[in-house]
Amino acid sequence: MIETLNIVTKSGTELQGTRFKAPCATTVFIAITGVHGNFYSNPFYVNIGKTLMAAGVDFIYAQTRDAMSQVATVNHLTGEEELVGSWSEDFADADTDVAAYLAYAQQHHYQHVILGGHSLGANKVIHYLAHHPQANIDKFILLSPANLKRLTDTVTPPERQEVQSQFRAGRGSQLLSFELFGWLPCTVATAHQWLYTDTLDNVHSDAQADFRQIEQIKPSGALMIGTLDSFTYGDPKQYLRTINAHFTQPTENTLVFIPETGHTYQGKEQQLANKILATIQAWSLGGQSHAVYHGKG
Repeated sequence: MIETLNIVTKSGTELQGTRFKAPCATTVFIAITGVHGNFYSNPFYVNIGKTLMAAGVDFIYAQTRDAMSQVATVNHLTGEEELVGSWSEDFADADTDVAAYLAYAQQHHYQHVILGGHSLGANKVIHYLAHHPQANIDKFILLSPANLKRLTDTVTPPERQEVQSQFRAGRGSQLLSFELFGWLPCTVATAHQWLYTDTLDNVHSDAQADFRQIEQIKPSGALMIGTLDSFTYGDPKQYLRTINAHFTQPTENTLVFIPETGHTYQGKEQQLANKILATIQAWSLGGQSHAVYHGKG
């Protein structure tokens, strides 16, 4: 069964998710979306959902507030209309979005919770786990974590100057005169976060960069990437190995490389889904002794 979810955050913002529900499933994989990482641009979510559901594992496509450019909704606390989306995203809301989906898992009494994300969604999962060490999850799955430097390097000096000058002038809520990265229409404040904050800038191709968030994560899990991923400065395998080396127990993690595909797994959607299922099955969560998920953190 495939059903639409209306997930409400603590701030009242409504998030539109989707659950692929298997009969009597005790394990759920929650996948946090990346910027513009919706069903339309990332169809692999459907492959993952149907594959896991057929194997008796629930899958939640956890759409966050930046999965679309702009979405009009009504805030459940204020009763007022709000326009959310990547155009005005505040990275400080990332943990709130993740927590809302984990709360849903708690309410539905899953015995085993796998928390994952794709692209910037993977970075959000990293941030959440680094700052919520008591989060009661079994494993994580990080799909193509986003190297923000690869994006911000495309912003020209004149564009950076506009962001800085407008932000310092208190015009954070105004739209930029250009699309950030050439494809993201957004406010000055959102652009400033992309360029000048380290909230979600937590994975890098440079082994000497700041990996403090990765170093704080306690659970083990899996990291997956396409071997043609262009966000890695040319070496996706080494990129993933560099990230993994900074976990507290890197040998406990599984690295998966999907050949001949890029950041969104085009043409290899089913292969990705099969790898995710095989990874989850290898963890044998149903046969291990785990406490029932209580949604801590």
